[in-house]
Amino acid sequence: MSAKTDTGVPARIHPSPNHGERPDGQAIDMLILHYTGMETPEAALRRLCDPRAEVSAHYLVYEDGQIDQLVPESRRAWHAGKSAWKGAEDVNSRSIGIEIVNPGHQGDYPDFPEAQIACAIDLAKDIVSRHAIPPWNVLAHSDIAPDRKLDPGEKFPWDRFAAAGVGHFVTPSGMAGNLFMQEGDEGQPVEAIQSMLALYGYPVPINGIFDASTRMVVAAFQRHFRPSKVDGIVDQSTVQTLYGLLERLPSLDR
Repeated sequence: MSAKTDTGVPARIHPSPNHGERPDGQAIDMLILHYTGMETPEAALRRLCDPRAEVSAHYLVYEDGQIDQLVPESRRAWHAGKSAWKGAEDVNSRSIGIEIVNPGHQGDYPDFPEAQIACAIDLAKDIVSRHAIPPWNVLAHSDIAPDRKLDPGEKFPWDRFAAAGVGHFVTPSGMAGNLFMQEGDEGQPVEAIQSMLALYGYPVPINGIFDASTRMVVAAFQRHFRPSKVDGIVDQSTVQTLYGLLERLPSLDR
């Protein structure tokens, strides 16, 4: 790896061996944000650089705002795992991955420190600018793998990223209203919400059955876009927030 990083923000090189070739002609059009989910930053860095773990990311952002680049952006890092968005399943080949140090839900899931968030925003802003990544393709790991991932979680300040020009976000609809759909329900209203989630990009079946898979996708949506209540139950706030996001997509994606 070259001694020079790809990003224009201050960062150090700490090479990981865990990467491969991107497919020829594959554009980078997604940015995926993660938390490390490990007890210490040192443990996270060791894992991301351990060839036996077969996992990596392009960048690692520490609590104090320090940034390590682990994998060149031209290479395919192994951060997304089994995942999908808008029907595309090889997310690693088209994305940049940022790991943000935080023990996550399996730890005590602390708030993200101010210095960490400020530097993560600067890094993400630089990446989306250089690669022309659209706002609606700046995603959580939980968005693309809702059946197995929670990160970076409901405490992550997506609103601040969007205010800085990184990501797609609308102010969540208030909690008033009593429209509910939940696991076990069936029918056209369930199919409608599944269709809206799929239109946005989520990997959800469209079968009119509110099954466990649908519940996990709804929870992932709430975790990103309506974090005040993450329960996997479709209420009026969830529907209205999703509709607001869909309204702001460009016409070619609708």
